[in-house]
Amino acid sequence: MKWIRHLGPHVEETAEVLGAKARGLVTLHHLGLPVPAGFVITTEACRAFLRDGRLPGGLDEELVSAMSALEAVTGRRFGGARAPLAVSVRSGAGVSMPGMMNTILNLGLTTGATEGLAAETGDMRFAQDSRRRLLSGFASALTHTDAGVPDTAIGQLRLAVRAVFSSWDTPRARTYRELHGIPHDLGTAVIVQTMVFGNRDDRSGTGVAFSRDPGTGEKAPFGEVLFAHQGEDVVSGRSLTRPLRELADREPAVWARLLDALNRIEKHERDACYAEFTFQSGELWLLQVRPGRFAGAAAVRVAAELADERVLTRHEALLRVSPQQLRQVRIPRIAASGPADILARGTGACPGVAVGRVATTTDTAVRMAADGPVVLVRPETSPHDMRGLAAAAGIVTARGGPASHAAVVARSMGKPAVVGVAGLSVDVTGAVVRAGGRTVGEGALVTIDGSSGEVAVGSPRITTGAADPHLHRLLAWADEASGDHSPRDEVERLSAARAALRTD
Repeated sequence: MKWIRHLGPHVEETAEVLGAKARGLVTLHHLGLPVPAGFVITTEACRAFLRDGRLPGGLDEELVSAMSALEAVTGRRFGGARAPLAVSVRSGAGVSMPGMMNTILNLGLTTGATEGLAAETGDMRFAQDSRRRLLSGFASALTHTDAGVPDTAIGQLRLAVRAVFSSWDTPRARTYRELHGIPHDLGTAVIVQTMVFGNRDDRSGTGVAFSRDPGTGEKAPFGEVLFAHQGEDVVSGRSLTRPLRELADREPAVWARLLDALNRIEKHERDACYAEFTFQSGELWLLQVRPGRFAGAAAVRVAAELADERVLTRHEALLRVSPQQLRQVRIPRIAASGPADILARGTGACPGVAVGRVATTTDTAVRMAADGPVVLVRPETSPHDMRGLAAAAGIVTARGGPASHAAVVARSMGKPAVVGVAGLSVDVTGAVVRAGGRTVGEGALVTIDGSSGEVAVGSPRITTGAADPHLHRLLAWADEASGDHSPRDEVERLSAARAALRTD
């Protein structure tokens, strides 16, 4: 059995074999968009590894061959002291599991390759920063093991593949699958790609972009960007991101290429999309693409406007919006007119209101949730907080933006979240949070508004807004569709959608 597929426009296997992330990269290749050269180790190899406890027979030889092919394509040497080739190693299951499995960047930067990178670029700081990030990635992936990091490139690759496969069975990944009804026997693919260095210089960076605003559904690019950083800095929430629009001023050519890519992807997929990207010295590269996965009013607006643009038929627009999404259309908010003791404000990352008692650690959130709703308040979250995120009714972080780990996981779970709360500090030892010169102890009741980004002490008055015009238009289309001769299963689906709409 062949365990590896080279990424390109003609790969035919499904996401079940390649993983959804690699399948998305194939689509990008097909559209002629810039994607770093690479290959994917299939989910079948992961299942064999999990079953037998070792890399499957023949994979080692395929890795060596695949890296030789990558060297030929790039004209660089994996781990070499001259023109060194470095790669990223990422997980990619058949269904999205954001942040739940391991990623290792800058792999192949051995001691000699790091010196070679410094000599090639004339920038020792950059080379050493990239090497540090590699070691940090391995340290995170190999926690609780005695494995050291080999100083050979192929040894690093073998270890990284094992680390990604093993991360499929970590407690955080299993918890996420249980919450989302994802089977435990799927396994993950591993994607190996040529590194693009967002930390190369001031004309480099990384970011995430939605083709439409995930909060409102408006047809306007939305996201965040970091200059002179790598992708892990965006999703971790540890660094202060900038609004995506700043890319237009700093790197107008990169901005123009990104807009063109988003438009082409959306036209091909016939849906709003999300993309992760890196640019190195003014050159754009796309690293991931997937559907936008909007909720509530945003999902309704996107469906209605795609029908207006004749991308979808009205029937297709109705079928794009699930009853659950429709029930989220009328989002509760902290009443603007009523008295509210606002403690702090951040960025609303997932609409809705959550009322609960403050918990400052995952363990505390799990324990307190047994007695009632809790709001998990953290400096930022990581995959290690998965149990606390699952137990909490709402999430607040001091750092991070709309694409941080906390925001992405909150949206996937439909939990109100506020991120990037300036001036908020979390004292885990003292079990308190501080903001605006005030101190709130663990166990205090707070209310968060995932639309406005407000964090209030106590339980202020909550209101629910009226349904917007896009919802009424879908109602009218559902009424029209119910009288035609649609297939029975479609009529039943439309009836369910209409009932959900009427209920809300």
